Amino acid sequence: MGDKSGLLKVTVVQGRRLVIRDFKSSDPYVVLKLGNQTSRTKVKNSCLNPVWNEEFDFSISDPVEVLNLQVFDKDRFKADDKMGNAHLSLQPLVASARLRKILGVTATEGTTLRKVIPDSDNCLSADSSIVWVNGEVVQDVWLRLCDVDSGDIELKIKLINLPSN
Repeated sequence: MGDKSGLLKVTVVQGRRLVIRDFKSSDPYVVLKLGNQTSRTKVKNSCLNPVWNEEFDFSISDPVEVLNLQVFDKDRFKADDKMGNAHLSLQPLVASARLRKILGVTATEGTTLRKVIPDSDNCLSADSSIVWVNGEVVQDVWLRLCDVDSGDIELKIKLINLPSN
């Protein structure tokens, strides 16, 4: 990893249609990983459509890494059950911020800088726009969970400080 750092704020907003891992429901929580940094949401008891609205800060640097997330069902007397995983390349977000900075674009509020479509570099369940909001580069995403029958997680990602080249 390079030594020039930027700040990335990731808000785990909510989950929907998560899989059942206990008798009738699940007690989900999300683990976010970026490089060697890890953060975890609180457990939401007996909920398949949890709302977290928890924000986490990560430092980023060149080369930009992939944001990984895993969803687990909290169990009391045995290992937590896996409820799916997803990943998102942060490269489009960083590239959009750099391009805006290089070109000196004074984007108006709500200007779309780039649109990202679902592909093998991400687990997007729908197109996602990278937008200029309140002086920050923001991306709202719905990630489809892999290795399970159903489930999506909504994240809001803000790039506060851009890593320098």
